[in-house]
Amino acid sequence: MELSDGLAVEVRDLTKSYGELTAVAGIDFEIARGEIFAMLGPNGAGKTTTIEILEGYRRRDRGQVSVLGLDPEIQAPRLRSRIGIVLQSTGVDRYLTVAETIAMYSGYYPHPRPLDEVLQLVGLETKRDSRVLKLSGGQQRRLDVAIALAGDPDLLFLDEPTTGFDPSARREAWEVVKNLAGLGKTVLLTTHYMDEAQYLADRVAVIAGGRIVASGPPQTLGGRDIAGAVIRFRRPPGVTLPADLDIRAVGDELVQLEPGAVTEALHRLTCWALDNGVELDSLSIVRPTLEDVYLELTGMPGGSGDDHMALQPKAAAGRRRGASRP
Repeated sequence: MELSDGLAVEVRDLTKSYGELTAVAGIDFEIARGEIFAMLGPNGAGKTTTIEILEGYRRRDRGQVSVLGLDPEIQAPRLRSRIGIVLQSTGVDRYLTVAETIAMYSGYYPHPRPLDEVLQLVGLETKRDSRVLKLSGGQQRRLDVAIALAGDPDLLFLDEPTTGFDPSARREAWEVVKNLAGLGKTVLLTTHYMDEAQYLADRVAVIAGGRIVASGPPQTLGGRDIAGAVIRFRRPPGVTLPADLDIRAVGDELVQLEPGAVTEALHRLTCWALDNGVELDSLSIVRPTLEDVYLELTGMPGGSGDDHMALQPKAAAGRRRGASRP
C-alpha cells in the first residue's frame, strides 16, 4: 500500500480475529504527519490489537496498513528504526542513571539523537546523573519518552501514557507530549482519560467492539459542538416563565431548556427577558462533554458511581520494554 502524501499512517479495512472473537472488524483511519492522534475505547475494544499491528508485532488477517510508507507486517525491521514506543509499564534498570539509560537505548539505533538534546526535550537536564529509582513518577515518564526519542523517530506510540499518575505528574507528561508536536513528530496515543484526549489530541477516534464508531477533532466529536446543547439560568424569583419554551427545573434554583435550535431558543428567551425586565442570572449554554459522547458511543453506563474514568489498562501481550529497539 503506497502512503498518501502528508500521511504518517493509513489503514484500510483492518481486520483481526482470535478464533471466533473478532478483535478488529474492518476499521479505516489515517494520521497526518505531525499530528497527535488519540484512540479511545474500553478494554477489549480493539485498541491494543490495532496498535500492535501498526508497530509490526502482530499480523493482520485482512486489510491494508502503511506506517511511514512501510508495511509493518513485512518491513518491520526497517520500520522499527523510525518509531518510538512508550508502554504502560517499563523495565528500565532502576540503578542506572538517566544519562546511562538513554545512552544504552541510543546504541540500538543507526542515527540516534544526541543525548543532551534528548535530555533537554524532556526536561531532564538536571536529572542526568540521578539514578532511575530516585525519580518521581512524572520524571520516570519523561525518561520513558526520552528512551522512545533516543533514536530520533518520526512516529511515537504512547500506550496509556499517564495511567496511575497523580494530577501534577499527568500535567508534566502532557507538556512533554505537546512539545513533541513542535518537533514535527507524529504521535499516536491510547488513553481512557477524556481530559487527556481533549487536551492533547488534534483528532480522536472512538473504538468499540472492534469498530471505529466516531472520529474527528475532540471539540466536534459526535456533533458535540451543537447537538444536545442546553440553555441554563437561575430561576428569577416571583416570575412566571414562558410556557412555550418548555423550561424545566434541574435543581432548587436552576432551570434549563433543551432546544433543537439553540440560537433561536436563546433569542426568544432573551427577548422575553428584555420585554419583561427579567435578569437571567447565571445564563449559560452547556454542551455535552467528551466524556458524555464517549459513554454514549461505546454503550457504557454513566453516572458518578460507574468506573468509566478509571478503567484498568489491559496488558499488551507480546510487547516488551525492548520493543522500542529497532
